[in-house]
Amino acid sequence: MNSSVQIQIPLPYFITSPSDEILFSNDVFHEYVLTSAENKKVYDIFETWEEFKKGQIIRTVVNGKSCVFLKTKMKETQHFFYIGTFSYDLLSLIDELKEAHRLNRELDAIIENSYDGIYITNKEGVTIKTNSAIERITGIPKEYYIGKKVDYLQKRGILQDSVTEKVLEKKRTVSLVQLNYLGRETLLTGNPIFNEKGDIEGVVTNIRDLSELNELQEALRQANELNETYKKEIDRLKRNREDELDVVVKSKKMKLIYDTATRIVNVDATVLILGETGVGKDVLARYIYHNSERRFKGKFVKVNCGAIPPELLESELFGYEGGAFTGASAKGKKGLFEMAEKGVLFLDEVGELPFNLQVKLLRVIQEREIQRVGGTQTKKIDVRIIAATNRDLKEMVKRGQFREDLFYRLNVVPIHIPPLRDRKEDILPLVELFLQNVNKKYGKQKKMDPELKNFFYHYHWPGNIRELSNLIERIVLVNRDPLLKIHHLPTEYQNGKTGHTNIQTLKEAVEQAEKNILIAASKKCKTTYEMAEALQTSQPTIVRKLKKYNITMND
Repeated sequence: MNSSVQIQIPLPYFITSPSDEILFSNDVFHEYVLTSAENKKVYDIFETWEEFKKGQIIRTVVNGKSCVFLKTKMKETQHFFYIGTFSYDLLSLIDELKEAHRLNRELDAIIENSYDGIYITNKEGVTIKTNSAIERITGIPKEYYIGKKVDYLQKRGILQDSVTEKVLEKKRTVSLVQLNYLGRETLLTGNPIFNEKGDIEGVVTNIRDLSELNELQEALRQANELNETYKKEIDRLKRNREDELDVVVKSKKMKLIYDTATRIVNVDATVLILGETGVGKDVLARYIYHNSERRFKGKFVKVNCGAIPPELLESELFGYEGGAFTGASAKGKKGLFEMAEKGVLFLDEVGELPFNLQVKLLRVIQEREIQRVGGTQTKKIDVRIIAATNRDLKEMVKRGQFREDLFYRLNVVPIHIPPLRDRKEDILPLVELFLQNVNKKYGKQKKMDPELKNFFYHYHWPGNIRELSNLIERIVLVNRDPLLKIHHLPTEYQNGKTGHTNIQTLKEAVEQAEKNILIAASKKCKTTYEMAEALQTSQPTIVRKLKKYNITMND
């Protein structure tokens, strides 16, 4: 190749051997690659080498610059001649061709993997494409259809009626039901393909086996039933995540407790969780439920036995029949035991349960059956009971305030959670966890000074974990400084920085005030009915409160 030829061809070109080694290239090519290319492999020169049309068109990139080469074989030498162009129009066409190939592959995959039979004809009714599903539906190989007109298939008895001809005639979607070659009922739906001028240039026909559709409908019905089950489980898991409190297990005592809980998650024995207010009894109860098989079958239902008036607690627990009492729904109502079917019923503050309901609870545990208020028939239940209290049930048994037989029924697996002050290893991890949660909840980025952490560690926490969580949320919200320090603590904590000041919790203050009022009323009133009238509450509530605070009416 002489220089005169190079001048006549102002385009980059090069010649390679059959092994893709560059033997010769012109100056324009050198300007393109900016390096000596002779005796090098093409793959060592180009950053990108994409072949199209079986290698006849190559798109290359060197130094961020694109070029398209056409490849020709030189018959005399068996070498290959490549000539290129930097035309952006040609590059754009190649990119469009590449995208068209990708879309064709996707379309072929969609058609081939369709469960329904698909065949596509041109405007003359000649089949140009089918998929494998047509073989399953008609029993005839898909290759048989290619190149054949629908009227020929009708003559052979493969089709009784042509939906393609009806589409071409009516120029709209047409559906019809007919027996196929195997005598199976099929639904054929033909859809016209219009060009830019609005003329039909082809028809896409979808074939569905109606017998299979009926089977699918039955399968769908069963799947919907199963889906409802899964939906309920997902909703339950979502509620679990929303309700679930964070668990920190660092101390040896808590590790032993949660190890014990893990061993009995799938045992239906009754669990009694003991501990002060705020130590995390409900968290442990939920942990047992979340890690048991019952979470897939039933709900976790919590009832605070001390928060519901005694006269309503029985109907809440066991439900009632229609018209059982004044104001009752005519349809009746499920109780919490029925709502917890296959799941767990968590009886919080079980020590507050009225004496008459203790008898009924004992019967439920023994007989595994309940009877609604106002009802005459019993109903079997499958509910695991987890109870919790901050009171000393043994002492209540001695005083006659709690049934001894019920105590032993509840006390099958007793778990005592120690107060936070007795497991200091858990305090700082809990501080970090609560601070992280509050920051995330309110979009904050607060941090804690080491001195403040030291206060948290040495404070005695009469309100336990609940007090710790509430205090962290409080100081994060009311202080603007990004770094929380000891002076950010509320005044009542400032006065007891060393942790030895006994700060009364809100619950303790309320109970003390309630006790003082009851003592004063018992001195002025002769009966519990008079006390109930004076304090504007019910007589059973007065009786229960007097027992709770061990107050005796004056003679």
